[in-house]
Amino acid sequence: METLQEIFSHETELTALQMALRATAVFFIAFALIRIAGRRSFGIRTPIDNILVILLGAILSRAVVGTSPFLPIIVASLTLCVLHRVIGWLFTHYDKFGRVVEGEKIILYENGDFLKNNMRRGLVREEDIMQAVRKATFSDSIEDIDKIYLEHDGEISMIKKYSQKLETTKKRLIHEN
Repeated sequence: METLQEIFSHETELTALQMALRATAVFFIAFALIRIAGRRSFGIRTPIDNILVILLGAILSRAVVGTSPFLPIIVASLTLCVLHRVIGWLFTHYDKFGRVVEGEKIILYENGDFLKNNMRRGLVREEDIMQAVRKATFSDSIEDIDKIYLEHDGEISMIKKYSQKLETTKKRLIHEN
């Protein structure tokens, strides 16, 4: 018990061994906390997810370097993860809650036109949109794109135009079989 007290006590000067043992403990604690928070915390990357990641990093680092008492840090981190889980549950059960907290997608391009007011609202330039087009289509051409959105997580997504060529090919294949 005295060894644990020595490792996890709140001291100003920690040895390399104490910090290594604290880092190992924090690693496994962080793993458990992430499992509690849920998969979305490191997958979806919404503002709420980013807040959790930033706060956990900042708070848990204090446990490694010993700038705050160990147990209160772990309790605070657990509280954040449970809160994140509750907010995630609320998102899945109440659409209005999700729209208020995370916002909604913003349409940036439609019917061959950039929607300048929406672009200003989303703080997006035409060049940002074209960069997303190039990455998604490997082309500078926007003519095959029907709509472009700024998603609530900040990603730019697009929907291709429905192709007459595709429809003709599909009909031909159906008639051949």
